[in-house]
Amino acid sequence: MPDPELSVVVPMYDEEEVLPIFFERMHPLLDGLGISYELLVVDDGSRDRTAALLLEAANGWPQLRVVRLLRNSGHQAAQSAGFRRARGRYVVTIDADLQDPPEVIAEFLAAAREQDVDVVYGVRSDRSSDSWPKRTTARLYYRLMCRLVGKDIPFDAADFRLVSRRVVDAVNALPEDGRVFRLVIPWLGFPSAEVRYVRAERAAGTTKYNLTKMLRLAFDSVTAFSAAPLRLATWLGLLGGLLSVMFVVGALVIKLTGHGVPGWTSTVLAVSVIGAIQLLCLGLLGEYVARLFQSSQRRPQFLVGYDSLEDQGHQEPVHRR
Repeated sequence: MPDPELSVVVPMYDEEEVLPIFFERMHPLLDGLGISYELLVVDDGSRDRTAALLLEAANGWPQLRVVRLLRNSGHQAAQSAGFRRARGRYVVTIDADLQDPPEVIAEFLAAAREQDVDVVYGVRSDRSSDSWPKRTTARLYYRLMCRLVGKDIPFDAADFRLVSRRVVDAVNALPEDGRVFRLVIPWLGFPSAEVRYVRAERAAGTTKYNLTKMLRLAFDSVTAFSAAPLRLATWLGLLGGLLSVMFVVGALVIKLTGHGVPGWTSTVLAVSVIGAIQLLCLGLLGEYVARLFQSSQRRPQFLVGYDSLEDQGHQEPVHRR
């Protein structure tokens, strides 16, 4: 089959509730673009009927391509799988929950062609559909990333974007594992543009990106792109040393003036402060050592169990977990 003009990569995990609405909006939209395309859905080890519904829909939709990972590997790993298998001249990444309106894809294509850029970011101009905690944590995350990584990080631009084949090849050539796409792609420095849109409410189902996963993404973003936590450990170590000197001087002054009262308060306070700082520094160092250890193992970030494009001729069995 010839390579399509457009590949739309959609990571999915337990999205059976939203799939009928997703198909209802995506099918006529992509057909109406007037270009060749593939809708590449990466099933990230779903435990519900997501895989079965995808395979059923693919029987009557030739452009729907289903890639199943052997196990749940995470949102960024599913995007990596999509990038490695997408064949289009342009690649759009979008989530299945329809909070990012797929109708904006046409604007992405128009901006890429008219402005001759390699990246078009979808920037959320209105996030009122999100809860206050999510808006607040997202704002803190982007401000932190702009401070640590650089001003080139688009504010309020997540994983809804269009990239050219040049960008896809550059990302796939990177040797690092566990990449964070919303930071890696701006860091590459390709010419870019922005398209603003209003973020909608989730069409159906519940979010799979809980607080733990958001914190993990934030920590991965920081440790993958900045040595600031290590510098923080250094400064905390210096602060601990300064506090120790102050405690020693204070103890000597009290002793020489004859006002010393036997007790354990100052000792407990000193040990607690210094011990807390030391443990925090060890924890930060341990996170970086863990990343080096995982990188040295050279284990694949994901394993593909089935690709409907390559495995035509047999139907992949769908097992419920």
